[in-house]
Amino acid sequence: MRAVGGIVVIVGCSLLASCADTPPAPVEDRSATGRQSTARPKTYESALRPGKPYTVRRGDTLYSIAFRLGMDFKALARRNAIRAPYTIFPGQVLATDLRSGSTAAKKPAKQSPSASNNARTSQPKPKTVTSPKAPSKTTPKTTPNAPKPDATAVTVPKRKVGSVGNKPVSRWRWPSAGRVTRGYSNNLHKGIDIAGTRGAPVRVVAAGSVVYAGTGVTGYGALIIVKHNEDYLSAYGHNDRLLVEEGEQVAAGQEIAKMGSTGTDTVKLHFEIRRRGQPVDPLKILPKR
Repeated sequence: MRAVGGIVVIVGCSLLASCADTPPAPVEDRSATGRQSTARPKTYESALRPGKPYTVRRGDTLYSIAFRLGMDFKALARRNAIRAPYTIFPGQVLATDLRSGSTAAKKPAKQSPSASNNARTSQPKPKTVTSPKAPSKTTPKTTPNAPKPDATAVTVPKRKVGSVGNKPVSRWRWPSAGRVTRGYSNNLHKGIDIAGTRGAPVRVVAAGSVVYAGTGVTGYGALIIVKHNEDYLSAYGHNDRLLVEEGEQVAAGQEIAKMGSTGTDTVKLHFEIRRRGQPVDPLKILPKR
């Protein structure tokens, strides 16, 4: 009996020794898992709701306001008796209820010259082009080593908004070469997310005019909105760097921004297509790949 007991003791010690060399099994943190599964994904719901009058702030354009309202820019312009090129001013009150009848928007109180000059509208003021005998105010003082001014910087076509007309888009292109990481959802996600690396090129999907370039639309970071015709707009969000300005005409496939993570926590492009103000699934419009 003592011999058997000795064997049992030896076997027990061996098991304890082997357990000492083996790390404990990981413990699942169910509470952490629960938090991750219930985390609400980023939404792109309209930051503004139609019905309440909106006071124009510096940096707004008619297009960016209509974008935030989820409204056709033409309908918003008609409601407020604003004609092309849809110039608006800080302090101006816009009706957003779209009820029948046309009521002119209330113009802001008398502004000082400095406030008027600083106001950014839907069409930036073009630089003055004058005859050789009357030099422009924007012409820099000439020095022996100074380069000649870039003539394209003051040409009217580059600064003309809405000159794309109403031609249908003959071909759509992808804005980025990355893979789609999140699809379209009518209620929460108004477009698609495309993965990529910081600084990767973001390209316009069709020819058009840049009608917004800035950071004033909450949730989109550095955003570009391009008007392709009277029906379609495309939007490019979370850019690291914007390469075009409002009013600039862009060609299909032209690089307009560098991919980034402004307004979000990961590097990606949030891309939307809007038809008459309403979001549509880009995957039903972009070519298959």
